[in-house]
Amino acid sequence: MQELRDQVLYLLTGGGAHLGFEALLAEFPFSRLGRKPEGLVHTVWQLTYHITIAQWDILEFVRNPRHVSPDFPDGYWPKEAAPEEEEQWRDLLDRYRGDLAALQRLAGDPKSDLLAAVSYGSGQTLLRELLLAADHTAYHLGQVADLRRLLGVDA
Repeated sequence: MQELRDQVLYLLTGGGAHLGFEALLAEFPFSRLGRKPEGLVHTVWQLTYHITIAQWDILEFVRNPRHVSPDFPDGYWPKEAAPEEEEQWRDLLDRYRGDLAALQRLAGDPKSDLLAAVSYGSGQTLLRELLLAADHTAYHLGQVADLRRLLGVDA
């Protein structure tokens, strides 16, 4: 079971073929967060916000039986193309990091039964939710990587 935990932790941090959150976003220029190349749907700010909200929702689902998910899609996507202030950007990055650390603690805790069904769910297991968080983030980070190239931001 420890090998499985290690593999999940590796995946959560962007291991393998995935580009990590930090590599793509930590030094992203604030002035380009709201730019959207023609033909694309979302900005880097919107994608990062969505990644963060979805990760938080997954985390809260597995640790809080009273959690209510935001409405979809409105609760998962910001209306604005970019934050008004850099502090909002830094806060979003910190929020993502904090929730990721909480997911990692769950994944690495030998007391967490990765294969048991979430008692108040509909068949989900902790393992499934951890993999969902990693997969969802990796998918949208791929979009961020494309935006970086199109916006001329070196990755």
